[in-house]
Amino acid sequence: MRQQLYNFLNLHNGEEDKKVVYENIRSNISFRGSNLWILMCAVVIASIGLNVNSTAVVIGAMLISPLMGPIVGAGFALGTYDFELLKKSGKNLLIATFASLFVAAAYFYISPFKETQSELLSRTSPTIYDVLIAFFGGMAGIIALTRVEKGNPIPGVAIATALMPPLCTAGFAISIGNFRYFLGAFYLYTINCFFICIATFMIIKYLRYRPVEFPNEVLAKRIRYGITTLIFVLIIPSTYLAYDLINERKFYQDVQNFVTEVFIKNGHGIIYNSTKFHTSPHTIELAFYNENSFTQEEVDSLNAILNRYHLENTKLIIKSKEETKEPLDQNILTPLQEKEIEINALTQKIQNMKNPQENFLHELYILFPEISQASWGMQNMLIGKDSTHQIGTLIYTTSPNYNKEQSDKLKKWVKQRLHQDSVIIVPMITIPPIQKETKKSSKRK
Repeated sequence: MRQQLYNFLNLHNGEEDKKVVYENIRSNISFRGSNLWILMCAVVIASIGLNVNSTAVVIGAMLISPLMGPIVGAGFALGTYDFELLKKSGKNLLIATFASLFVAAAYFYISPFKETQSELLSRTSPTIYDVLIAFFGGMAGIIALTRVEKGNPIPGVAIATALMPPLCTAGFAISIGNFRYFLGAFYLYTINCFFICIATFMIIKYLRYRPVEFPNEVLAKRIRYGITTLIFVLIIPSTYLAYDLINERKFYQDVQNFVTEVFIKNGHGIIYNSTKFHTSPHTIELAFYNENSFTQEEVDSLNAILNRYHLENTKLIIKSKEETKEPLDQNILTPLQEKEIEINALTQKIQNMKNPQENFLHELYILFPEISQASWGMQNMLIGKDSTHQIGTLIYTTSPNYNKEQSDKLKKWVKQRLHQDSVIIVPMITIPPIQKETKKSSKRK
């Protein structure tokens, strides 16, 4: 059984002759003539794809790019202690890298479109997942290269490991002078190159390729220690970035839940939403179709319930149309947005007509914690001799220290919340019970 399992997983089955593999790898590391022209064409194609935010074009550039050659060559050279091949691979990789940066930077410099698209942004924050993709992609690539039948993993490896897009993103960062983008993109490129190289090194060692030179034990140890050190140097920052990415995605999901539950389900048409995670505190900036949706006191009350949605260290900011960066008037709304806002408003009105208590009493208790009980209904009021008019009436129970300012604030909120021109609010003041001892003492007197 053990022997069958070994035969099933044995990489030596279907292996290409080692000399043939060596020649194939050696022939693909050079960037001269046609290889250099193909590289520059791939850089321009990838840059255009990133510029116009086209994933399909970027994938095409990854398939064309010959960047994998010197990286695999470096890993193969480390595995066989072929220092001449390692030197040649490193030199050609540097040539390819600088040529790609130059062409990409030149393209983005003359391009009229300078916007940072999502395809560009996604290559500026590498994580531990990029390490795993590069390592296992590189492993699949070198296994395919050592087979008699190469199969179809090579194109998939070129797409998965994505060497060209981060290099072009680094060129974009150079053209606009953004040092942070450059560091993030070039870090991702470095991760991809290094872990493809390490995967190649490990498979070559496992397949027992004969060393070209036989190094002494001291040199072998230095190589192992150097590789281990570089692995930790590259993995630790990417692990932290992955942790930060997970927290960021959870934060945006919690914000979406909060906005949906508190605003959208209650018919508030949002025309501006800017959420910022990398600030302290985190911020949620909103602007509404109806500028007078919330008073400052209501905003403070909403900030107080953010913890219920796991939004600690977060501040809600309600902005007016004039305070936002874009002119958020009705003219910039798409027809679909206008219809959505109109539908939300009509839906809310229908719900209010059906059962207002179900829709707004829960919010009332949150925004006005001094109210312990409340009920709402429509009362028929006689106007003149024959005509009647319905007017909303709120009866609520509150503490003795409830003042007129709080009452006016409540009345204003109820009118706006339920879209009523006029309402009647009737406070029921709770009076503390008189203690028995007090009664006895008064009788004695």
